[in-house]
Amino acid sequence: TANAPLKSTLRTPSATTPAVVPKKLPRVAPDAALPPSPDPALVQMTSLGPLPRVSDDGRLPRRVYAKPFNAADSRPRVAIVVTGLGLSAAATESAIQGLPGSVTLAFAPYSPRLNDWIRLARAAGHEVLINIPMEPTNYPAYDPGPQTLLTSLNAQGNLDRLFWSLSRGTGYVGVVDFLGSQFTASRVHMTPVLEAIKNRGLLYLDSDSSPRSVSPSVAAKLNLVSAKATLTLDERASRTEIDRRFAELEQRAKRERRAIGIASPYPVSLERIANWVRQLEARGIAIAPVSALTQTPSAPQAAQ
Repeated sequence: TANAPLKSTLRTPSATTPAVVPKKLPRVAPDAALPPSPDPALVQMTSLGPLPRVSDDGRLPRRVYAKPFNAADSRPRVAIVVTGLGLSAAATESAIQGLPGSVTLAFAPYSPRLNDWIRLARAAGHEVLINIPMEPTNYPAYDPGPQTLLTSLNAQGNLDRLFWSLSRGTGYVGVVDFLGSQFTASRVHMTPVLEAIKNRGLLYLDSDSSPRSVSPSVAAKLNLVSAKATLTLDERASRTEIDRRFAELEQRAKRERRAIGIASPYPVSLERIANWVRQLEARGIAIAPVSALTQTPSAPQAAQ
């Protein structure tokens, strides 16, 4: 379709990744369903479609749509975020039904069934983010699609594209960049985007696509509730490499009290996530929704 991202946006799995999609993950018992979305008070109807907004009585989408988490839980916290969902029905169904509700799911705005997927994810207890396509350093060889935020556009041009993506669905707590290694390194381009995200009551997750990302410092200046991924679990999508990265994530969580892992919906990634979530919980680590690991400069050790 015209709005589908180009195939080149997908990272290439290593040769050790199974070439054939394995059987679907076994269904897990769903967590308590999150309330149906949208809350009409949190929706601004526009020519693009529904946009998230702060309600007249001050309620924020990032709080209203968040998965509950016990803030008094003193265990180290790990959030697992699976991104790029909604384009492959098989992968999306497997993530929603086969991963515990404690795993956060992020959906591509190009998904033709975005609201259906968000509804199903929330019904299974998953907190939800939406991917915002942003320019990578090797653009246009790697093209995140026609609504990509670009350093060649002015602020309004990028805000128009941001709002297009945000208007595709409802019920998410915030956004996470997709690719974006070039865009997230530009302060002049990131500032108006993050300001708009804050003004709409959302949180921002930096996917750690670039060590040059300015989003942590810009978010701090704006007092935007945000977080940054600790590492990507499946840059090399093999069982051995994913397990190694999970072990690293566990150590980071124990050392720093919180850590966030990002993954794509490769079959091997979903299988290892399901396995590791059980192990981490058994070893005294809390698997938390990403909203429970966000920070603001005014309260750096507490979820806001």
